[in-house]
Amino acid sequence: MSSAATTPSALTYDAALSEAGIGPFQKRLFATFALVWAADAMQVLAIGFTAAGIAATFRVSVPEALQTGTSFFAGMLIGAFVFGRLADRYGRRAVLIATVLIDAAFGIASAFAPDLAWLLALRFLTGLGVGGTLPIDYTMMAEFLPANRRGRWLVAMEGFWAVGTLVVALVAVVAPALAPDAPWRAIFAITGIPALIGLVIRFWIPESPLFLLSQGRTEAAKAVVADVARINGRTPPSAELRPAKVTKRPLSDLLAPAFRRRTVLLLLAWLLVSAAYYGVFVWLPIRFAAQGFTFIRGNLFLVLVALAQIPGYALAAYGVEVWGRRPTLIGFLILSAAGCLLYGFGASAGLIAAATLLMSFALLGTWGALYAFTPEVYPTDLRATGMGTAGAMARLGGLLAPSVMAPIMATSFTAALVLFSILLLIAAVAAFGIDIETRKRALD
Repeated sequence: MSSAATTPSALTYDAALSEAGIGPFQKRLFATFALVWAADAMQVLAIGFTAAGIAATFRVSVPEALQTGTSFFAGMLIGAFVFGRLADRYGRRAVLIATVLIDAAFGIASAFAPDLAWLLALRFLTGLGVGGTLPIDYTMMAEFLPANRRGRWLVAMEGFWAVGTLVVALVAVVAPALAPDAPWRAIFAITGIPALIGLVIRFWIPESPLFLLSQGRTEAAKAVVADVARINGRTPPSAELRPAKVTKRPLSDLLAPAFRRRTVLLLLAWLLVSAAYYGVFVWLPIRFAAQGFTFIRGNLFLVLVALAQIPGYALAAYGVEVWGRRPTLIGFLILSAAGCLLYGFGASAGLIAAATLLMSFALLGTWGALYAFTPEVYPTDLRATGMGTAGAMARLGGLLAPSVMAPIMATSFTAALVLFSILLLIAAVAAFGIDIETRKRALD
């Protein structure tokens, strides 16, 4: 390694990235990741649009058909954890491509499942890919953004979940015309197409310079930064990049003294927010539909729910840069808890609609802040592992929500609402206890 690399004039990675600028490179990267993010939202939300059709095709009950969702979430849990770890060990780029290939291939194959057993297996494999894409996309995007822009870009990328929500609702409207005998097959086929497109356009993405630095490959990292600068119309930085300390951290380092508190509290927040999210948007609509409020599961209302997410993301994007990551996250969690209690004030269609739209605004703003915050609290050699573990906890929350929430809701609707609110408030307390604020903080 050249001696210049260790002189005081050597640039930190964040300084070099600032010199390379924000421009066409980041916009292309954003568009690539945002497409797959929307595609992943479509895969996740397709569960609710396909269960009845799957039940009719294979002559099983709707609860049996909903096992496709359980299988999918189990795959996501494993995929998030395993692929996040692999990305820290072997690099972001190769794992990035592998996960979206799995997502696209098995997602489209789901449309041709000959029986329920095959469909369960294919949805599990699709979940593996989807679970892997989410943490690695966020890790890669964060590592190509300077500290003063990172938060709003990451929240904006999370906002494409709303785009996926809108598209899958519209797909559900036209699916009966495309496949009258089994509309669910059309839904799975169409929801797999954006991931397939995302696979093709991901091959241009270079390896993360921060990962290269963490492996001691300083010259390769400098070459990538120079390419970023040229694409952005800037002069490549002439100074050497300051080398990073080369480490290979074991998984147990997530609970090392330096990270233990933030890891435990962050994972708790991910688990509780996910359990509340799926409780509110899966089990509450089932309960209200059974009471005659069928509009809540209608495609038009789901479009409105998706539109309500957009201002939530916009406010989160503003908040994480102006107020900070933790204050924004805490504020949205408290608002979500209050919105959940709003359901308990009556059973009119207007109140139920208003509470659902408020929850869509608040909970998706919560997710935006949480996704922006999490990749920033770990060093490069633990970042994808941390994001993957957080994603696995979110999937665990999704898996636990039906088994824990449904019996409580069957016993006492009010008790269920109070429980959802308590979960969100505990998550707010956990966020308050995290020992770091990352606004305008350079990644290491």
